[in-house]
Amino acid sequence: MLITNSFMVKNVFKKFTNDDGKFKETLTKDVQGLLSLYEAAHLIVHGEEILEEALSFTVTHLWIDSSTAEAAIGLAIVKSMSPKLDNSLKAQVSEALFQPIHTNVPRVVARKYVCIYENIESHNDLLLKFAKLDFHILQKMHQRELRVYFGPQYKHARRTLTKLLVIITITDDLYDAYATYDELVPYTDAVERCDISAMDLISSYMRPLYQVLLDYFDEMEEELTKDGKAHYVYYAKIEMNKWIKSYLKEAKWLKDDIIPKCEEYKRNATITISIQMILITCLIVAGEFISNETFEWMINESLVAPASSLINRLKDDIIGHEHEQQREHGASFIECYMKEYGASKQEAYVEAQRQIANAWKDINTDYLNATQVPTFVLEPALDLSRLANILQEDDFTDSQNFLKDMITLLFVDSVNSTSCG
Repeated sequence: MLITNSFMVKNVFKKFTNDDGKFKETLTKDVQGLLSLYEAAHLIVHGEEILEEALSFTVTHLWIDSSTAEAAIGLAIVKSMSPKLDNSLKAQVSEALFQPIHTNVPRVVARKYVCIYENIESHNDLLLKFAKLDFHILQKMHQRELRVYFGPQYKHARRTLTKLLVIITITDDLYDAYATYDELVPYTDAVERCDISAMDLISSYMRPLYQVLLDYFDEMEEELTKDGKAHYVYYAKIEMNKWIKSYLKEAKWLKDDIIPKCEEYKRNATITISIQMILITCLIVAGEFISNETFEWMINESLVAPASSLINRLKDDIIGHEHEQQREHGASFIECYMKEYGASKQEAYVEAQRQIANAWKDINTDYLNATQVPTFVLEPALDLSRLANILQEDDFTDSQNFLKDMITLLFVDSVNSTSCG
């Protein structure tokens, strides 16, 4: 609540600062307090200098070892000034430096904290028992759903989103790696038309994918018509058309050997990342009545949609550009920035991380000041940004490491079957 009022934020934290505006060094004795301040500072919005200072101050003093902090925060130097921590508090600090709560997937946070809490001597046994029970109940439900035993109220939504993600993945490979530019031009036109009569105009190997696309919209319209929401399909097609045209533009840059300026690249690449199309689809299948004004707000006025798109795009470029550049592939933000500014790869990474941090401020601004739309409209953008935040290098192309461990932690292992030591 305090974060939503910048005047109150300044006054609340003023008593913790010196006359020069710096936080008092005496605060470093309270590690739990530092940790809470560090977590709260991630709800920062633009112009909150005191929270910028709070983040810098807490990161500096919440030190466990320099390699952990550098990997998590990207700092060149981290001071080792915090007092010796007990194991449970050390674990909390380590997790927070690696991934703060606000930018982490909530279920991952909850799962990990169960083990941390169990090792706190003063923990409440009954509370711990209920926490584990809650986790197990939801885990069993997820396991049933992963076996395709969908509850009837969620079946349509999950089928629709799953089909969309399959279409996105295959289309991305089609434009990036398999089709020629001359084949992609009529295919792009066919997607914009979204009509069976365009089938004969595209290459034969593209037709199965195009048929899946046509079926996807036919099924969506059929389901929505039952609820009097057939007009929602219009917004899905608008986003699909923007998305497919952005892919063609990217393909043309590659064909013409063009590395665009950073801003031009971002305008196009934040569409190819497909986040806004996914967000609009989430609204369509939400099971709630969505007004035309809400759709228009999400598309044209929101901060969360472009911010989430930018976070996903830049994170994808940071972790994937080296793999992509091993074959013929369009430039990522990293290559665009290096060329435009004569920068090193490391400098491009730093700039990408800076822009990601600013995009989080946009998300916080919309989320903490939501008045035009209900918060459930904003939640998918927040969740997709969190998901991007936890992905590590090559998680999408090689899921045998970090991502596999996360999936196992959430959906396979019992809380009681793994060591919490």
